[in-house]
Amino acid sequence: MVWSDILSGVGKRGPKPKNNIDTTWRPELAYVVGLLAADGCMSPAGHLIDLTSKDREQLENFSKCVGITNKIGRKRSGYNDGGVYLRVQFKSVRFYEFLGSVGLTPNKSHTIGSLAIPDEYFWDFLRGLYDGDGSSNAYWDPRWKSSYMFYTNFVSASPNFIVWLREEIEKRISMSGSMTGPSTCRVIQLKYAKDASREILRGMYYAENVTCLSRKKLKVEKILATVGERL
Repeated sequence: MVWSDILSGVGKRGPKPKNNIDTTWRPELAYVVGLLAADGCMSPAGHLIDLTSKDREQLENFSKCVGITNKIGRKRSGYNDGGVYLRVQFKSVRFYEFLGSVGLTPNKSHTIGSLAIPDEYFWDFLRGLYDGDGSSNAYWDPRWKSSYMFYTNFVSASPNFIVWLREEIEKRISMSGSMTGPSTCRVIQLKYAKDASREILRGMYYAENVTCLSRKKLKVEKILATVGERL
């Protein structure tokens, strides 16, 4: 090789490192942190991140927000005999370390506590958490005429995380939720009723095009439509 060949390569960029994940805070990243706080897994090895779900759309949203094109694989459930789930895995030391700086760790289910989420992205984080471990339910209460009740719920096996989550939500809506459990399913539920639920849902779905699990958003829209309201 001659000097002209060497000099001709100066300043040229090589191939982009595989899974060099952008860790700049933005709505999509906050949503991903929420999903991982709910359903994610970080291997003790220090570089492998896994998200498992029954919903292909969930994993497609996750991959798009992270910026990866990894194949969606299959995984047999260790709890439900014969159950098959979908999963996305990828390796990234940089992203793994970022998640650790936020407060996520391996074996987080019972140990997760407060997370370092920027205020301006909290609703995006909460929407990711909701798509992972949240739910909404509604019913007509027979005790009162024309009384339609609806709730927004979050669950976790970690008391510290639920306490932190309640504090963060209530700083933004100035209304209280109730905590129940742990029960036979060994989780704690954080529940918000009608008015508080409405404010949380509108906070999470603050724009029409936010990344979300479409089936959960559709359920929320139907609940609110029952009482003549919209997101």
